[in-house]
Amino acid sequence: MYIETVPNRNSPPAILLRESYRKDGKVVKRTLANLTKWPGHIVEGLRHLLKGTPLVSPDTLFEIKASTPHGHVAAVLGTIRRLALDKTISSASCRKRDLVLAMISERLLHPCSKLATTRLWHTTTLAEELGVGDADENELYEAMDWLLERKDRIEDALARHHLEDGAMVLYDISSSYYEGSTCSLARYGHNRDKKEGRRIIVYGLLTDEHGCPVAVDVYPGNTGDPTTVADQVEKIRGRFGLKNVILVGDRGMLTQTNIDKIKEAPGMGWITALRSAAIRKLLSEGTLQLSLFDKQNLAEIRSPDFPGERLVACFNPLLQQDRRRTREELIEATQKNLLRVSKEIARHTKNPLSDKDIGLRVGKVINAYKVAKHFRVHIKEGALTWELVQTSIDAEAQLDGIYVIRTNESAERLSGEDAVRNYKRLTQVEFAFRSLKSLDLLVRPIRHRVEDRVRAHIFICMLAYYIQWHMRQDLKELLFDDEELGEDRSSRDPVKPATPSLSAAVKKKNKQNRNGMKVHSFTTLIADLGTLCRNRCRTKNNPDAPGFSILTNVTQMQEKALKLLGVYPVR
Repeated sequence: MYIETVPNRNSPPAILLRESYRKDGKVVKRTLANLTKWPGHIVEGLRHLLKGTPLVSPDTLFEIKASTPHGHVAAVLGTIRRLALDKTISSASCRKRDLVLAMISERLLHPCSKLATTRLWHTTTLAEELGVGDADENELYEAMDWLLERKDRIEDALARHHLEDGAMVLYDISSSYYEGSTCSLARYGHNRDKKEGRRIIVYGLLTDEHGCPVAVDVYPGNTGDPTTVADQVEKIRGRFGLKNVILVGDRGMLTQTNIDKIKEAPGMGWITALRSAAIRKLLSEGTLQLSLFDKQNLAEIRSPDFPGERLVACFNPLLQQDRRRTREELIEATQKNLLRVSKEIARHTKNPLSDKDIGLRVGKVINAYKVAKHFRVHIKEGALTWELVQTSIDAEAQLDGIYVIRTNESAERLSGEDAVRNYKRLTQVEFAFRSLKSLDLLVRPIRHRVEDRVRAHIFICMLAYYIQWHMRQDLKELLFDDEELGEDRSSRDPVKPATPSLSAAVKKKNKQNRNGMKVHSFTTLIADLGTLCRNRCRTKNNPDAPGFSILTNVTQMQEKALKLLGVYPVR
């Protein structure tokens, strides 16, 4: 008996169980059964049985000793090696480099403390892949010290790869709260995390025009944003050796003092924005007239207050409506709180509050929403009254929807539209801070007590974001990210609010890409890759024999992701 597969034109082939015998000197076939509807694995088993192959259930021969998540580790380490970040950190392979790579990878897989890192990397194949399974937290601290000594050289290498003369450089600054008070970097300052009473640590991030991180610097928490700019200019021109660069920074960063210093560096350009007081002055002098926006939303103007500079005035009616609505809501909320304070004062009949106590309460209320300038408060003999300053409201409303970009770049090198577009690229640095602080990498809470360890920790987080940034670029097809965003940024209306492309809107609505595959956030895609496991197996009849490894079957999603990253097939 044997199994024969018979072609059936446009239909699936017929699978028949047959026997052959001789009749009148000829070989004759006889069909015993039609196996076409049998499951394939059963047909194959019967085929082997008919050939005399001994069949044994795998469960009686092999057992799985362990099943460890591996796909996400392969994706991260594969990206690191493809980008040659390991060679950038150290050209020679060594124990400390492997420990640093493990810490960078773990920030993407399970961001946690260094002690927890030495525990959690055993729950994946990370420790095994890098041979660091026996490391403890003290060895990680030593590797961090080793990395910090190489920080400048690593940043120089990243700058050579991503920046060149004539390039545009984005710079912004943020802060993270600090638990404790033992680190000398932890100071009281402008807490962007809204954690009252907590010390903070400040750090500034330098990226290329696409938001790819190149360098990071850490400062004490009481450092003002503008005071960090001089370091970045020196780094760009000195260490990186770039003479013709356009530095993009927000209006609080590139102050007039910093701009005057930048002007002393020949070939150094900049793009920033005017503060509201300067815009108000342009309006009052007649340099900026609202009639400019009757038929257009962007216009270039000149002012003797800004010699040698170009001012690009923009008007966004949607922004105007948003600011007006926000101001009205904040004023209304402040009035409700003032009314609450007034009722509290009225209840203190036996022990009336002094004017000083009332003033303290009122100060907290009118400063809570930053609208104190729109109120005129009267406190006299334990009584509280207030009124709105309409002239102040009208003056602020005049600026609603208006902003002005300033630059020293010539129109031949940079059009007014491109000046606005490039200023708005700072949103890419803001996204980097969101990813570092709350989305994926969790730079906070900062658990280190030694200043150099804090610097090394934030540098590791930056390198992890460097890897994540490149992975997101490769995986856009499988993420909710807008695949056409790069092209849109260079051609869309610079003033109108950014809108997603049609393909991105469809992807977000259907939760699928154009090929019908489910789309993910970066975090959930990494988790999906983690279900690709490395299974450790051994034979049951000879437990002392060397075991072997086998990967679980790769899903369509995993195969696509790993191919996009250039790390398929997974070993």
